[in-house]
Amino acid sequence: MEEKIKIIEDLSIEEREVVFADIAHVLEAAAREAYVEGNRHFAALSANMAQAIFINADELARDDERKAERVLQQATAMISQFKAVHPYRMVSHAGH
Repeated sequence: MEEKIKIIEDLSIEEREVVFADIAHVLEAAAREAYVEGNRHFAALSANMAQAIFINADELARDDERKAERVLQQATAMISQFKAVHPYRMVSHAGH
């Protein structure tokens, strides 16, 4: 993901939107895992960030590359933080 951040200015608008959608999907997955594991604070933050990226992906892709890069850096930092605390991904989960 970090390599995508460094080349954001070289991407077309459509490609940038895809990058933002990918990041948002990863954040949503991390939010679901965190929620199942009981970390509701991180789940809420991650889900909110994912939703904000989904809603604003078009603007982020079209606006200043520095702003887009900053949003991607914050999102990847949040994902990295979650992976550091939870190095082993869940294989399956059930909600009741």
